[in-house]
Amino acid sequence: MHPALLPELKNGLDRCLQNYILKAISGCGSRSTFVPTMPALTRCSTGSKFRVFRKKERPPMVSYRKSQSGTTNGDDSFSIPQLCVRINTLHSIRKELDVLEKRTISQLRDNTRVHDDNIVDGLGKCFELSVASCLEGIQQLSEAISYKIIFHELRHIFWDYVYVADVSSSRIEPFLQELENNLEIISATVHDRVRTRVITNVMKASFDGFLLILLAGGPSRAFSLADAAIIDEDLKFLMDLFWSDGDGLPTDLIDKFSATLKGILPLFHTDTAILIEQLEHATEDNLGTSAKSRLPLPPTSGNWSPTELSTIMRVLCYRNDKIATKFLKKKYNLPKKL
Repeated sequence: MHPALLPELKNGLDRCLQNYILKAISGCGSRSTFVPTMPALTRCSTGSKFRVFRKKERPPMVSYRKSQSGTTNGDDSFSIPQLCVRINTLHSIRKELDVLEKRTISQLRDNTRVHDDNIVDGLGKCFELSVASCLEGIQQLSEAISYKIIFHELRHIFWDYVYVADVSSSRIEPFLQELENNLEIISATVHDRVRTRVITNVMKASFDGFLLILLAGGPSRAFSLADAAIIDEDLKFLMDLFWSDGDGLPTDLIDKFSATLKGILPLFHTDTAILIEQLEHATEDNLGTSAKSRLPLPPTSGNWSPTELSTIMRVLCYRNDKIATKFLKKKYNLPKKL
């Protein structure tokens, strides 16, 4: 009846929907909400393998920043199924806005009351704010779901369990069983048009978590050269879960997100003396510091790679080996305890 008012109505709806979307994702958390802080570096207590610790005597784990989203006191508004439903809601809003935009433009062009082409042209990009917020919100919720599953829901069998005390007796299988249950919840709940994105984010979070266990898992973890084969096999099990005999994610996607993790695994197969030599050469090349003097601790960039100073340093810190321990004491004066 009043096509000239349509742009204002559209802009008002756009702002209202954007506010709704922002409220829907507010407080759901992000990667930084759930990922533990990195502990200070120590050198390994060689030979102990930590087998003598009873549960109450285990070394304290690193601090954990809990979500502020109200997941306690019986409030399930931020449970995994509820977050999946919110993703579906944002996907539905985006899809319906696309339909509404096309229908509105089509009807305006057929409307004999519309004599101003600028009205139709002005609606060429309807609901820009809402559509952009939907895309951003789906990604943020996917990330929240992923890191919440890995570091919160499954913390007791992942961060607090995998490779703690003894590698061979605390492997990844219990975590994989529970992770598979969560993937089934996602598959049954999330719309198929966005399901792959969510599961891909869960895979990325699991690979990130595996890396942190190996390189920043705290003093309750230590790895010998013999443990490297176990780590390789556990990573294969994790990748196979997401491949799911060809019914899961594409192999090229799995390979893409596991590239960093697979790239640093050869360091766990490398002899300690060679690792020390690589670290000293890399220090001289990057910092210009002589290997004969006491070395500065390399900064932690988080850009893990087999040639990056901090990565090599951390592999040595978790190496259950007297040579590594003596080197770290002499060159960096690292303590055995936090």
